[in-house]
Amino acid sequence: MNETHDEDFREPYVDVDEWRDTPVRHRYVHGGFADNGTRFSIYFPPDDAYQGRFFQHITPVPGSEHQAQTARGQEDRISFAASSGAYFLETNGGGADPGDPTIAGFRANAAAARHSRVVAQRVYGHHRVHGYAYGGSGGGFRTIAGAENTDGAWDGFVPYVIGSPMAIPNVFSVRMHAQRVLRHRLDSIVDALEPGGSGDPYAGLDSEERAALAEVTAMGFPPRAWFGHRTMGMHVFTALYGGMRLVDPGYFEDFWTLPGYLGADSGSSVHRDRLRYACEIAAVITAREAARLGLGVPHIPDARGGVDHAFRGTGADEDSVVALRLAVSASIDAQGAELTVRTGQAEGQSLVLREVRGDLALLDEQNDPSAVTALRPGDRVDVDNGNFLAAQTYHRHQVPPDGFPVWDRFRDAAGKPVPPQRPQLLGPLFSLGATGAVQTGKFAGKMIVVACLLDREAFPWQADWYRSAVRDHLGDATDEHFRLWYVDNALHGDEEIQEDPTRSVSYLGVLHQALRDLSAWVEQGMPPVASTDCTIDDGQVVVPSSAAAQRGVQPVVQLTVDGADRADVRPGEEQVTLCAVGEVPPGAGKIVAVQWDLDGAGTFPVTEDVTPAERVRVERRHAFSSPGTHFVTVRVRSERDGDASALFTRVDNTARVRVVVAGTGHTD
Repeated sequence: MNETHDEDFREPYVDVDEWRDTPVRHRYVHGGFADNGTRFSIYFPPDDAYQGRFFQHITPVPGSEHQAQTARGQEDRISFAASSGAYFLETNGGGADPGDPTIAGFRANAAAARHSRVVAQRVYGHHRVHGYAYGGSGGGFRTIAGAENTDGAWDGFVPYVIGSPMAIPNVFSVRMHAQRVLRHRLDSIVDALEPGGSGDPYAGLDSEERAALAEVTAMGFPPRAWFGHRTMGMHVFTALYGGMRLVDPGYFEDFWTLPGYLGADSGSSVHRDRLRYACEIAAVITAREAARLGLGVPHIPDARGGVDHAFRGTGADEDSVVALRLAVSASIDAQGAELTVRTGQAEGQSLVLREVRGDLALLDEQNDPSAVTALRPGDRVDVDNGNFLAAQTYHRHQVPPDGFPVWDRFRDAAGKPVPPQRPQLLGPLFSLGATGAVQTGKFAGKMIVVACLLDREAFPWQADWYRSAVRDHLGDATDEHFRLWYVDNALHGDEEIQEDPTRSVSYLGVLHQALRDLSAWVEQGMPPVASTDCTIDDGQVVVPSSAAAQRGVQPVVQLTVDGADRADVRPGEEQVTLCAVGEVPPGAGKIVAVQWDLDGAGTFPVTEDVTPAERVRVERRHAFSSPGTHFVTVRVRSERDGDASALFTRVDNTARVRVVVAGTGHTD
């Protein structure tokens, strides 16, 4: 649907218009459309800060039009927009359950974008208003849907950490399969891939484990990202599981009975890992008690705009039931299972378990709250993880016709799928249901895609797949309209604070630079720096090692200890020489900071005194007093204008080395 005006959005209104001082001075305008449930918030900077543009953030799922108001630091979208000469716009995506997927997918956001220009004319007077949409993960799908299916709403787009039409549920199924099969081996895999490790993640694995690691790697999971295996969980999969059961219920029986499915192989570990038993609920566990027990029940932020939390509900209070203690201890820990209630107030309800740990059953956040609150000690329940085990190899039965080489491992020499195939591909179907469209690569305007090389939820090759789709449409004119910037050592989530700052960096600075460069490209004809150069090798995105060859905007960092990636020393007696070299790609700015984390705490307390430059080399001597294996991390920061104090456009990268201090009786 390409339209300049939308007949379903004919009655806009404004119900709030006032000046506010938090998080920055702005004129706040709230309103919506009386003929549907779409609502919007607009944050106009003062006249002297405005330069005729707006930035509109598009969330992964329809939510609230107030999400930006509580964010601070690099995540503060309102202040970033104001500092970039823009007003900020956000919507509720059409409201709860808008029915037509095109409304939530792109039409509600497009209507708000168009009407925001009308309001801007009233605020600032008559002028040309340029508009730019950006969103990550599911918001990236929705941003691309807007780019490809509307006219005139926006001038440019920055989708980030994006999937492909074959992403759902396949990236999660293959990851969950590897998590299960490799759960006792992931620490050794991580160590092998760390600097100074063996470099062979397959060492010591049995045939099933080797096959699982090869499969998930070839499908695109970045091996270095396994460092977070204890916390990555199932992510969005439980939100997708219900859709799989609804669309393809027969699969979950075929898996256990028909040849060609893993469950029909009596030698497969799925039989060893099957949980199926009946018991009583011994106790219900609240969020408060779960915290006391150290169960690791995740905190769910109130705002749902972040790409790692959008699929979850809003935060629960401390008295909410988040887990159950069962009267029987499971024979094996399991990720994902179903709990069916046989007696009590919730009789007949089926709940999803995020994990089963012995006699503890951790409830998923997507469960119906009324069913959860009805659970009582003494209720009889059945526990079965058979469907979740089946789901872990669903990707093998979803081989697309062409254009997705990571599925070639499931084809024979003639190109025909070897495993039995399901009646339809769920990826495009789910994309259509979520956004009202499936990506084609055909859009008007200009676009910069930001993707991450350690992305565990949107495997990195998918951004390059979209680049190929754009190239098929634009041909030789691709560079006039499109860029793809990869960010190394960055994960999926758009948070400033990282789970492990010694291994990953935030990509927010790259995202912000993309929006500013996009506006300069559209409004002034200034082309952004070149796309990141890369190749796809067996599902993995490979970038050149030098900044000049890699291109993009992120600095490239090299770190050595005594000239290598590992040093073996005696405690307190030997100083090692740490040498860090940081360099920015052409036109990407200057190195403005070099910081050290010497003890693994992730705080980077040691800062070098550097003069902003395109290339910086620093050395530091350090001795380790305690025996053991130590990892030293250097963080190098660049900024387009060489401004070390800049908040929004700082771009980080890290590098690590291993130092083994004798005295433990072993070196790894």
